[in-house]
Amino acid sequence: MQSAAFSTLSPSLPLHKSPRSRKLPRNVFSFDPIRFSATSWSPDYSPSDSVSGLSESALPRRTWSVSLSPSSSYSPVLGLRPWSGAHHFGSGRDLDRFEVKAAPAAEVSGEGEQSGSFLKTLELGLLFGLWYLFNIYFNIYNKQVLKVFHYPTNVTLAQVAVGSSLVLFMWTFNLYKRPKVSGKQLMAILPLAVVHTLANLFTNMSLGKVSVSFTHTIKAMEPFFTVVLSAMFLGEMPTIFVVGSLLPIAGGVALASMTEASFNWAGFWSAMASNLTNQSRNVLSKKVMLKKEDSMDNITLFSIITVMSFFLLFPVTYFMEGFKYAPSYLQSAAQTGVNVKQLLTRSLLAALCFHAYQQVSYMILQRVSPVTHSVGNCVKRVVVIVSSVIFFQTPVSFINSLGTAIALAGVFLYSRVKRIKPKMKAA
Repeated sequence: MQSAAFSTLSPSLPLHKSPRSRKLPRNVFSFDPIRFSATSWSPDYSPSDSVSGLSESALPRRTWSVSLSPSSSYSPVLGLRPWSGAHHFGSGRDLDRFEVKAAPAAEVSGEGEQSGSFLKTLELGLLFGLWYLFNIYFNIYNKQVLKVFHYPTNVTLAQVAVGSSLVLFMWTFNLYKRPKVSGKQLMAILPLAVVHTLANLFTNMSLGKVSVSFTHTIKAMEPFFTVVLSAMFLGEMPTIFVVGSLLPIAGGVALASMTEASFNWAGFWSAMASNLTNQSRNVLSKKVMLKKEDSMDNITLFSIITVMSFFLLFPVTYFMEGFKYAPSYLQSAAQTGVNVKQLLTRSLLAALCFHAYQQVSYMILQRVSPVTHSVGNCVKRVVVIVSSVIFFQTPVSFINSLGTAIALAGVFLYSRVKRIKPKMKAA
């Protein structure tokens, strides 16, 4: 029995004739993470016995027990590593007791959790990068189109038409689950779709009149409108810290406006109207809350709003500007130095980037808190301003850049102080 057990564990034990050379190599036995222990010992065995005369009857009778590591709550993986417990073959209790420490399986689980956390962080970083990249290209292509094609309502209609086509494509081929929307839900979403449509329309109006950098500097005033509208319609009174953070925002925008080379009132008020409608959408989304059983995720909500925006903007475009997609209008735009093919290509790219950056923005919002999203939006505005100044070679004075920097710093400060909760007064 015992010789069979030894042959199972190690079929090639070294046999030495000299009793002084009784040390086994350290790599003869390898076990992990199980523990072996010899539980009996026979004092009749003497180290002076001839090793060559070993037999099953000459070896002391022992029983071998296998015990799993108590610290592991999972099924261990039987790994092998050098067995360092036996020093002399047949040297008393040194032979009878040896143990190998087990590596806890929890370490493997911890490494798996760390790997999963790293992948989530990497995915989130990639989404933020795409959000910024799509936004930069949207503003560049959109500005190039609006400089030669002075019909912002038609441009906005084309953008929501492309977005609606993408949404219907995803729903048709089950790339994203098609929602089942009731009439009650549509009526609740309708106000959000109206202000969403107006916000994008006013943004394009502003971009058609002033530089990209100035439009986004004015749009840094969004927190001001958030605070005012929340106080008026939701009864959420701002803290002293929030009010204090609005001062550098307003001061920075005023300073940048006074020194803006492309300033005109139409572009200024269009950007301010975009702020008002954008923040009205946020307030309405809190005011017009759907029932829990009727709620939907942000991406589905954005998809429905996009389709509704197309149907809302279609008659508005007809009555405001008329449909300017005829070849004659495109040719007149091409006379300014951009051919029809370039105009159509840039319009399509701007529309794709427009839908993509908003889609990614909602995907990020599902993964992070609103405060983190607000900070990311502030950084995005900085990136867009800097990239547009570099690309369009926009002349920027020191005072203008200082005002923009102060306004953006105020936005960042606002996003931080929003986390401070007012202390409740003791009853």
